[in-house]
Amino acid sequence: MALSTGGRGGGSMRDINVTPLVDVMLVLLIVFMVTAPLLTSGLHIDLPEVQASNTPVKDAKLVVTITKEEKILFGEDDVTRNVEQVLLDNARVQKEHELYIRADKEARYGVVARAVAAARAANVTSLNLLVEPEESRP
Repeated sequence: MALSTGGRGGGSMRDINVTPLVDVMLVLLIVFMVTAPLLTSGLHIDLPEVQASNTPVKDAKLVVTITKEEKILFGEDDVTRNVEQVLLDNARVQKEHELYIRADKEARYGVVARAVAAARAANVTSLNLLVEPEESRP
């Protein structure tokens, strides 16, 4: 059974109108572009300023963050009490052997050293300390 186009020819409709599909895709693209920056964490970490190049972070889930209040976060989770065990149990850390540590410049050295020791105990071979390059500050 053929669909009629309503014209005089009485032929069947052979082409699909993709205009509504393109319109929907463009709207979704705009929505994702607007909401993606809002999905980042609202946690503010004041990184130390040093003369270094900016280190690209491959995966935000493999970042250990140390706040000014000396809380240790792995991704979004507070792991202050059991950071060693969390890193040992994490399958991605064990598979990739890579970790990023981002510490507030007001955090005590002992807390940062504990996070580094926990990473080493979890067999992390590529440990990166994230800093704020001086040229990026106003």
